[in-house]
Amino acid sequence: MTAHAHSEVLVGREADLAALRDALKRARSAEPSTVLVGGEAGVGKTRLVEEFRRGLAGEPVRVLTGQCLELGEEGLPFAPFAAALRELVRSEGTGILDGREREFARLLPELGPPPEPGDARRGLLFESVGALLERVGGEQPVVLIIEDLHWADRSTRDLIGFLVRSARVPQLLLIGTYRTDELQRGHPLRPFLAELDRVRGVQRHELDRLDREGTAEMLTQILGVEPRASTVDAVNERAQGNPFFIEQFAAAADPACSDIPTSLRDLLLSRVDLLPEPAQRVLRVAAVGGTQFGHALLFRVAGMEEGALESALRSIVAAQLIVFDPDGGYEFRHALVREVVHDDLLPGEHARLHARYAEAVESEPSLVSAGRAPAEIAHHWYAARDHARALVSAKRAADEAGRSYAYGEQARLLDRVIELWEDVPDAANLLGIGHLDLLEEAAMVAIDAGDHMRALTLTRVALGDLDAEAEPLRAARMLLRRAKLLRNAGKSDGAAQCEEAYRLLGMASQGPDRVRLLAEVAHVYSGIDGERATEIAREAKDAAAAEGDLATVVAAEVVFGEVCAGRMPPGEALPTVYAAAERARAAGDLSSLSHSLVNISDALYELARYEESAEAAAEGVPDADRVGVSRTTGVFLLANLAEALIALGRWDEADARLAEAARHDPPGRLALPWLRLRAWLRLVRGVDGAETLVNRAAMWLGKPYLQAENRLYLLELRILLALESGDPIGAAEVARAAVAEPAVFERPRYSWPMLATAARAAMTAPGAEDLAAAVGEVAERLPRRYPAELAYAAEVAARLSGGVERWQAAVRAWRADGRRYELAAALLGLAEAQAASRGQAAETLTEANAIADDLGAGPLAVAAETLARRLGLRAPGAAVVVAQGTEILTAREREVLRLVAEGYSNSRIAASLYISSKTASVHVSRIIAKLEVANRGEAAAVAHRLGLLSD
Repeated sequence: MTAHAHSEVLVGREADLAALRDALKRARSAEPSTVLVGGEAGVGKTRLVEEFRRGLAGEPVRVLTGQCLELGEEGLPFAPFAAALRELVRSEGTGILDGREREFARLLPELGPPPEPGDARRGLLFESVGALLERVGGEQPVVLIIEDLHWADRSTRDLIGFLVRSARVPQLLLIGTYRTDELQRGHPLRPFLAELDRVRGVQRHELDRLDREGTAEMLTQILGVEPRASTVDAVNERAQGNPFFIEQFAAAADPACSDIPTSLRDLLLSRVDLLPEPAQRVLRVAAVGGTQFGHALLFRVAGMEEGALESALRSIVAAQLIVFDPDGGYEFRHALVREVVHDDLLPGEHARLHARYAEAVESEPSLVSAGRAPAEIAHHWYAARDHARALVSAKRAADEAGRSYAYGEQARLLDRVIELWEDVPDAANLLGIGHLDLLEEAAMVAIDAGDHMRALTLTRVALGDLDAEAEPLRAARMLLRRAKLLRNAGKSDGAAQCEEAYRLLGMASQGPDRVRLLAEVAHVYSGIDGERATEIAREAKDAAAAEGDLATVVAAEVVFGEVCAGRMPPGEALPTVYAAAERARAAGDLSSLSHSLVNISDALYELARYEESAEAAAEGVPDADRVGVSRTTGVFLLANLAEALIALGRWDEADARLAEAARHDPPGRLALPWLRLRAWLRLVRGVDGAETLVNRAAMWLGKPYLQAENRLYLLELRILLALESGDPIGAAEVARAAVAEPAVFERPRYSWPMLATAARAAMTAPGAEDLAAAVGEVAERLPRRYPAELAYAAEVAARLSGGVERWQAAVRAWRADGRRYELAAALLGLAEAQAASRGQAAETLTEANAIADDLGAGPLAVAAETLARRLGLRAPGAAVVVAQGTEILTAREREVLRLVAEGYSNSRIAASLYISSKTASVHVSRIIAKLEVANRGEAAAVAHRLGLLSD
């Protein structure tokens, strides 16, 4: 991935831009307005102002800009005003000064010799500037932007104060920017800002850092592709939402790499170098303690007299390198500052300080936050390179993390124990476990943490060291873990490992552990051989009943219900699955309950009981988080929830749930459920980024092993992508391969939607009669049991053969099923078939367009408008005419026009309405044509004048 120098699109600042636009509206109403935009360095103040200025292009607004210079209090006076006025004179000529060239020569020496200095003359200069701005503002609003007020000289501040407090120029919007992290105690801007706060019309607006979603969007814009969740997490954790820092990491070869870019490191250290030496020494000690630290712990480790420590801390706080945290301690203002200071330590200093921290926390754990002592001690002993203490403390911390379901942290700590094992001669005695026990535990935790490639390595090493005949239960457990990992990586179906595990379980003694492993064999087998899975699941269920252990019975029944759900019609399987879920709920087995709810929501979806499906999936999501399976079972629940919401037409909610699933960063094949649904959603909405998601998901088609349903829905996505990209020949080529898939008769639930999309390709591509015949042949052989299958069958027949009656049957079937998008697509097909009856076609198109608009299905709405023009009809879903001679706007066009009137660019309109930039541009062009205006500004003015936006 190659990065641009910066993000071309402003991210996460809609509310901030709205605040500036609101201020401009007040200025237009002759109400003087001032907005003081504050924020730390790099947070995007200048970028915000630039975007605001860009949005004013074409509007009757005069924008003047000036910048304060980094010269201190004795710097060049009035520098920003001189720059702004020079820009005005260059544009309008000296006539704009109204004969006051001598007064303005104080600011612009090129105008000639200035008058003699003096207080009266200074006041006259201020009056002249105010009069000039008022004169210019009489013709159009004036936006005066003054950047970097933290460097403003006294004269500049005085002139700003005069304009804001005394002159109160009508139609003037003054925007000032300043760095909050520069305002140390005693900084002259602090009292000045406090004075301005009391003036009517002055608004203080501070820019926050971006959240994780903002970081992800910014990285996508810079890199040109949607980054992986792990990359977003890494950059978000280190840049902490500072846009400048995000850009610096994105410009690196690997944004998620551990090294801080050199330019950024030098910039951060330059502020540290300004501190006095005692303060720098305390800052180094503090950096060893972490991003947050308490005063008592710092005092214990620093070994300084209390007064000297407080004096040093006062200097650091004044420099705004650290701030007070809510718990009474301290926190580095930005984690990167702590990181560069820590990395700048000398080797001996590094080890010595970490050892001091470890000893301090060991002797008094209350010096750190509750529950953090084990992890803190392990970290510091490891950094101090005391291997024996690091080994023991890492294992202790790993156990503590596991009790809190912090599997990621537990996995990292166990990896550290494995790393240190060989360096500590008496490791087994110190820990009280053998090396094989450690490998097995680390493998299990790696699976829970979602690091499946690491788990594959650990299971391979452990099985190599294990005598399977002597320890059959342990060997079977490891084999089953490996089977799941291989399947998830697409490397194998895991059948060989399952069969060997089952053989070993036949040698093992009776007991709950053996029963649970039998149930797990059935679970893994369910995706390979349903009949064999049923036999083993029944065997596990009978064995659990004989054991009499409630937890074992629940686990076996849940697996039996899952296997039945895969082998039986959903309606018949549901009672069994519901019963298993109730047993799990009664027993408080949240893991088994979450697993059951995946099966329940899946079965309900197939029965077209979408509301119930969504409720079942939503119930399980919190439990999956509680028991630490949010990256596995939790992702399936979120995907099932999103799929049901999509069917119900609640697309924004569905997209939010899919974004949540993506944030969990599920490993391997487990990412496919959210990937394919989000890719589909973006395709049918016409939103940018769909192709990236489709291609990322479709890479799995090249894996040696992939389940039937995965292959079918991935092929459907590829067909749909080609169709939406305007490549019908490419779509037909993929469709031919998809229809010929052996798996097409294995999973009808996934075969039918693929066939419907393939039928669309057959009717779109030239010379695709063979594809149409193949689709029809497969459709004849597929079962039609559930509402969606009946509806897809009717749709396929309508697409292949056409005719009003067939399309009416498809519309009826989709109404019965309840899926809104598919209904709208069928209505569009019906309208085309009704071309001979324009009245019926218009009515059908109106309904189709209303659904498409409501969903935000841009391509479908555009297709409806195109068909309306072809049939000589008015735009579907048109609003009431509001003025004679004004052509009707659709509901979507009115929505777009509202955003145009707010000053949104096409890209921002696209992001707000979940449509592509191209679709937004088409809408804007149509609006301009219908209103018979020349540009966006005129369109917005006409809309306000005629009342088009009143609703």
